[in-house]
Amino acid sequence: MSQDSHAAFRADQSELRAPFIYKDDDAIDKPFQWDQMRRLFGYMTLFPRLAWLSLAATIGGIAVALIAPYALGEAINVAINAHHTRTLLAYAGFLGTLYVLNFFASRLRIRYTNWLGQSVIQHLRKQLFGHVQALSFDFFDKRPAGSVLVRIMNDVNALQDLFTNGVINSITNLFTLVGIIVIMLSLNWRLALITMVIVPIMLFLSTKLREMMRRSWQVVRVRLSRINAHLNESIQGVRVTEAYVRQGENQEFFQGMNADYLDKFRQAVGLNAVFGPVVDFTGAIGSALLFWFGVHMLGAAGGLSVGVLVAFANYTGNFWTPISQLGQVYNQLLVAMASSERIFEYLDTVPSVSSGTGSPVLPRIEGHVRFDHVEFAYDNKKKALDGVSFDVPAGQTVALVGHTGAGKSTVINLLARFYEPTGGIVAIDGHDICQMDLHSLRSQVGVVLQDTFIFSGTIMDNIRYGRPDASDEEVMAAARSVYAEEFIEQLEQGYATEVRERGSRLSMGQRQLISFARAILANPRILILDEATASIDTHTEHLIQQGLLVLLQGRTSFVVAHRLSTIREADQILVFADGRIVERGNHGLLMGTKGYYQHLVEAQYRFMA
Repeated sequence: MSQDSHAAFRADQSELRAPFIYKDDDAIDKPFQWDQMRRLFGYMTLFPRLAWLSLAATIGGIAVALIAPYALGEAINVAINAHHTRTLLAYAGFLGTLYVLNFFASRLRIRYTNWLGQSVIQHLRKQLFGHVQALSFDFFDKRPAGSVLVRIMNDVNALQDLFTNGVINSITNLFTLVGIIVIMLSLNWRLALITMVIVPIMLFLSTKLREMMRRSWQVVRVRLSRINAHLNESIQGVRVTEAYVRQGENQEFFQGMNADYLDKFRQAVGLNAVFGPVVDFTGAIGSALLFWFGVHMLGAAGGLSVGVLVAFANYTGNFWTPISQLGQVYNQLLVAMASSERIFEYLDTVPSVSSGTGSPVLPRIEGHVRFDHVEFAYDNKKKALDGVSFDVPAGQTVALVGHTGAGKSTVINLLARFYEPTGGIVAIDGHDICQMDLHSLRSQVGVVLQDTFIFSGTIMDNIRYGRPDASDEEVMAAARSVYAEEFIEQLEQGYATEVRERGSRLSMGQRQLISFARAILANPRILILDEATASIDTHTEHLIQQGLLVLLQGRTSFVVAHRLSTIREADQILVFADGRIVERGNHGLLMGTKGYYQHLVEAQYRFMA
C-alpha cells in the first residue's frame, strides 16, 4: 500500500471506525504542568536510601567536574609558564586522582540511579494495576482492554528513561551549570558575560520548539493506544474474523493504523532531532565569541592569562554540554508528561462503586432480598430499570424472564453491586447494600455468568478461585455436585490438567460446569445464575437441574434464563418488559393468566418444534 493509499485509507476509516475510538484515547490537551511532574518525582521519596546514595554519587561527580578545569588553568599559569617540573608533576597527579574519583563516582551514580528508577517503575506499575482492579464496571464499559493494557505497560515503561537517567542527569546538569557560571564569573566576569550572551537566543528558540514537541508526543501515545486496542480486539475475535474471511480487511485496517503511528512518531522524533542541533549551533557561536574576545584580552592590557583562557575554554565546553543535555532531559519530560497524564487520569479515577470510609460490614446474611422502587440507567440514557419493586424471602428461587434488554441482567448487576442504582433501595436482610462494606457483600453472593472466564492454570485452581483455602476433597465434591467430575476425570491429568488462556481447550459447556463448581465451592448465601445454562446441552442441563434442587435448598437464588423449561420449579417468576415487571407469580399461575409469560413459553415451544 502506497503512502497516498495509506492516507486515503486513514481518511476513509476515520469516519467508518469513529464509534470505536474511545474518549480516553483522545489527546489530553494540557499545558506543561510542573505540579504533575512534582507528583511524579514524589515517587522517588518512597526509596530514600537509594535516592540519597544516588545524590551523593552525583554531587561527587559534579565536584570533580568543576575542579578539574580550574586545576588545569592553574597548572599552566603556575607550573608550565614558570617551568616548574615538580609542580607540574604534582598538578598532573592531582588531576589524575580527580579523574579516578570521577570514574568511581560515575559507576556508583549509574548503579544507584538505575536501582532507584526500576524501583519507582515497579511501584508505579503495581499501584496502577491495583487501582485498575478496584475500579467499577462502568469504567471498563467505556474502554477497550487494549487501551487499559497500554496504560499499565507502555505508558509506565515510557517513564523508565526519565527515572533511571533523566532525573539524576538533570540534577547533575543543573548543579554543574550553576557551578560553572559562578566560577567563570569569579575568574573574569567580562569574558563570562560575553560567553553567555547567546543564552537568551537559545532559550527563545527552545521555547518555540518545546510546545510543538509536547503535543507531538501526546499524539504518538494516543496512536499507540489505538493500535494496542485494535490488536486486543483482533486477537479476541480471531475466530469471527476467520469465519467471515475478513483477514484481508483486518490486515489492511491495521496497516493503516500502523502507518499512521509511524507518521506521527517520525514527526515527534524529527522535532526532537532539531532541538540538539539548535543547542549545538548556539553553543558554537558562544565558543567563537569566547576565543575572539579572549585572544584580544590576553596580556597585561586585558588582564587575562593563558591559564585562565584555557580554563574558560574547558568551562565553556562544559557549559554548553549540560544545556544540551537538559534539552534532551526536557524531551524525556515531554514524553513522560504525555504518559503521566494518562497514568494519573486512571489513578485519579474514583470507583463509582466502593465501600467508602467507615462502611459497616454486612453480617452473615439469610438472603432476604428487597428491591424498593429501584431505577437505573446506563450512561444516564434510557432507563434499564424503571421503578422496579419486589420482595424475595430467604431461601426462595426467583426466575427473571423477558426479552433481551428487558432489565433482567440489570437486576443481578445491582444485586451484586456491580453498579449503583440511580434511584430506590436494594436491601438484603433489611440492610441497604449501597451503605455496606463491598467485600463483605460480594463474599456472600455467588455469580455464574453466561460468558464464563477460565484463567490460565489447572482445573483445580480454577474451581478453587472463589475460595483459595478449600481442600482438594472439597473442590472435587463441588465438581461432583454439578456433574463436572465425569469430563474432568477423562482429561489426561484430571484436576491437574492445565487449561490455556480463557480455557480454550475446553468446550463452552465444560467451562460453564467449572464455573458452577466454582460458585458452589464458594458457598454463597445468594446465588445468581445469569444465562448460566445457555450453552449446555439438554442432557447436561437436566443433570445440573437435579443437582441444583439440592444445592439451592436454604439458599436464595436468582436465575436468568431464556430456556423457560429450566425455571418451572422457581418459587417466583418475574416477567420483565422495558425495564418494568409486567407479571409475577409461579409457573402454574402465570400460565393460567394467559398473559405475557404464556406468550413467551408458547413462542419458545413453537420455535423448538
